[in-house]
Amino acid sequence: MHIREATQSYETWLGQKIPLISGDLDLKHKLMTQGLFPFLRATFYRWVQILPDRCPEVMNAPDVLAVGDLHLENFATWRDIEGRLVWGVNDFDEACRMPYSNDLLRLSTSVALAVQENSLSIDLEEACGALLSGYCQSLKKGGEPFVLAEEHAHLREMANSSLRDPAHYWQKYDDFPTVDTETPSEVKRLLEAALPEIFLSYRIVHRQAGLGSLGRQRYTALADWRGGKIAREAKQLAVSAFQWAKQNEDDQEIYYLALSSRAVRDADPLISIMQGWLVRRLAPDCGRIELSDLPKACDENRLLRAMGWETANQHLGSPEAIPAVLADLKKRDGRWLLRAAETMVKATQQDWEDWKKTFRED
Repeated sequence: MHIREATQSYETWLGQKIPLISGDLDLKHKLMTQGLFPFLRATFYRWVQILPDRCPEVMNAPDVLAVGDLHLENFATWRDIEGRLVWGVNDFDEACRMPYSNDLLRLSTSVALAVQENSLSIDLEEACGALLSGYCQSLKKGGEPFVLAEEHAHLREMANSSLRDPAHYWQKYDDFPTVDTETPSEVKRLLEAALPEIFLSYRIVHRQAGLGSLGRQRYTALADWRGGKIAREAKQLAVSAFQWAKQNEDDQEIYYLALSSRAVRDADPLISIMQGWLVRRLAPDCGRIELSDLPKACDENRLLRAMGWETANQHLGSPEAIPAVLADLKKRDGRWLLRAAETMVKATQQDWEDWKKTFRED
């Protein structure tokens, strides 16, 4: 199936599950032409469609509750219940039961694409080794969240460099257009319940964000509260694209909460999932870290080891599978991840070239 046909098929399928915003989908399709890395981020559905044919040996691995759409920009900071800064995986929109190897491969492929686009400089073989080293070490030790207080100075430096200037951050939100249609009553109730005070005056804006989830409904409430600005967002969740690729209509579960609650994790207490909506706080220090935010002197090997460790933190939410995962890793040679990443880089690049050609023809 051509990438254009795959995209149409997936979006038709998704549109039967939840309402989609056509203008946001048009923007997503345009952004998919602008680079290999954004194309990868936007096309998890295509990834899981072609992966079994391209890398069957990778898919022949024990299943865990996995992140699915894991990549370099699916890591963020947030504040825990003690107000401490925490770093880790940020997005579980595509969480599903799938081979543990998928998360490692998608993450390593995103590294390779970032290197191609000069966002990272690490050698791919070294990167794969760092990811696997952190992953295996975390599995064997039972994992641990990354609280950026007394430890993890290198991550704390990276996170602090990525924290947006509050004035600039909130100015961008002030510029967002007010939603010009009636906000669903259930969404209003969810947003109002998430605000820190009842009867607080707020404005609901339309925020175009993300790539994989661009096109889904999201509503952001902005308010002034006790001397500063605050924001709460409701984003509609859906079944993982992995189920579309498998043509599995029997499993319609959304696994966001299952994975985020079972993983080794120090959670943001202001995140909740109700009635199929993810409700969360937005703030300068509560958001994903983009590649452009990384310090120029970043220790990439050390960062990728941490990402490998954090990937294992998620998989440890499936404790019954960990012995089989460790056994599977032991029987694989040291270059399996590198070979698979090189294969998926070529497949992604071919799809991207085909997509750009299709987009120009339109």
